[in-house]
Amino acid sequence: MRGIIKPRLYSEVNFIKSEEELNLSSVQIAWGKQENYEILRKLCRGKYSDVYEGLDMTSKSKVILKILKPIKRSKVLREIKILRTLESFSGVPKLLDIVKDNSTKTSALITEHYESQDIISLFSKIDDIDARFYLYEILKILDFAHSKGIMHRDIKPNNIIINHNTRTVKIIDWCLAEFYIPNTPYNVKVASRYYKAPELLVNYQYYDYSIDMWSFGVMFAGLIFGKNPFFHGHDNYDQLVKIVRMIGTVKFYEYLEKFDISLDDRFEDLKNHYKPKVLGKMVSSEMKLANDDALDLIGKILVFDHSERLLPSEAMKHPYFDPVREMRGNF
Repeated sequence: MRGIIKPRLYSEVNFIKSEEELNLSSVQIAWGKQENYEILRKLCRGKYSDVYEGLDMTSKSKVILKILKPIKRSKVLREIKILRTLESFSGVPKLLDIVKDNSTKTSALITEHYESQDIISLFSKIDDIDARFYLYEILKILDFAHSKGIMHRDIKPNNIIINHNTRTVKIIDWCLAEFYIPNTPYNVKVASRYYKAPELLVNYQYYDYSIDMWSFGVMFAGLIFGKNPFFHGHDNYDQLVKIVRMIGTVKFYEYLEKFDISLDDRFEDLKNHYKPKVLGKMVSSEMKLANDDALDLIGKILVFDHSERLLPSEAMKHPYFDPVREMRGNF
């Protein structure tokens, strides 16, 4: 089929699973008791849920309560199935319980507790080797999810939980995650605007795991350059214009042709010719985390053609992460 290329890795993962493993109707929920949990404080508010720090009254241990807003039952079941699929990996919060308020019919997911530090402010304080370590850990989690046939579809700083004291990383908020099956059209209304991959912005529905890598690359660039968000569009149209102005018009139109994508008439500004910007020329003396290897890796991730974008395990082999692998080898 013209315009569709399978990802180099994990494209067939979900083909070898049983129908029961993929069917949301197979999700079994044993409802816990709402009265077992007490809310301590609100952590954040999102489009689909409000998140609180809470207390498990039976064990007296802290937990995270994700109280879901009124959404389709299929969305709830999908998030539960995905969390259960990934529960063996420490980089994903473990789902401990599911409760429901009988009066409002509101559901809440109870996960293990985590302490976090703002990744943007953290990266302004840590040294180069720590930055590489945490980025490597994020890639490990993404690779694990992809190996299980799952796209996160909302990678951004708010969904990266880092505890610098314990040097641990978790990726949270899997409510937009989905199982990847080749040649399947997916909803393009996913991810947060500043981290949306170009394929989402041009309404290309046959995307794959590589959208997570674009979001990672944008976050990576923002942290290295101290410019968050790295691409700051006023809306989805302006977001794409900002990206094209950075990466260049030629590669963009080659991408559209290769995947047989028609551009919306509203993108008048993209009829202009933009040369790709050289990342090295954007580096200033205050950017302590910027180096040749970092810039080279960013350049291999932030590419229009998603079939050529590095996937997590490929990025982990890049020379930028040599110090991390060497450090691990010494333990």
